[in-house]
Amino acid sequence: MPRHVAIIMDGNGRWASRRGLPRRVGHWRGAEAARSIVRAAVDLEIPCLTLFAFSSENWKRPVAEVVDLMGLLRRYLGNDYAAEMARLDVRVRMIGDRSRLPQDLMRIVQRLEEASADHKGLQLTVALSYGGRQEIAASARRLAEQAAAGRLDPTLIDEDLLAKGLELADLPDPDLLIRTGGEMRISNFLLWQVAYAELIFSDRLWPDFSREDLEAALIEFRRRDRRFGALSSTG
Repeated sequence: MPRHVAIIMDGNGRWASRRGLPRRVGHWRGAEAARSIVRAAVDLEIPCLTLFAFSSENWKRPVAEVVDLMGLLRRYLGNDYAAEMARLDVRVRMIGDRSRLPQDLMRIVQRLEEASADHKGLQLTVALSYGGRQEIAASARRLAEQAAAGRLDPTLIDEDLLAKGLELADLPDPDLLIRTGGEMRISNFLLWQVAYAELIFSDRLWPDFSREDLEAALIEFRRRDRRFGALSSTG
């Protein structure tokens, strides 16, 4: 079983368009799929799950769609979700640029993080307004500031030190990255952390992605020979 599964939840809009429905309906169905996958991850005893919900590039979408997505997040992350996460003993946190999110949504996120901070089960991370390049740049900037202030010898800066400044520094790197929707790219998601992750691309649009699809991805993961740059264990 992978210690950490990361998922790019892609295909909500196309799911709706193929059915002649507004894109917001696809996003709503996608939110329900995410909820189902969280429950499945708990049942399957996956330690860590990170879901890519809204990227830093998604702010470029039409204003009306962004407003719909923010409204969806308010409802999705509200009181009933907090109650369910408590029942499942799931710890929830958010990564990404919080400064761009509406204040009321940030208060909802903060309440959810605080309420679940002591939960010991699944470690659920939701990436909102997140970009991998931005995250790496922010960590490098903090190290540069420390070096400029004389608090850090720049010759001591290495991969481990930079990694400690990333938002998921306390979690293992993802062992498995799943992307739905038929696209085969990483899209600026956890660029540093997925350096040695196994990648699985599914043609299934996210609203149709089910527990069975997750289990199939885990079976495929177990078939992989993870070498991390070394020779195969089978020779």
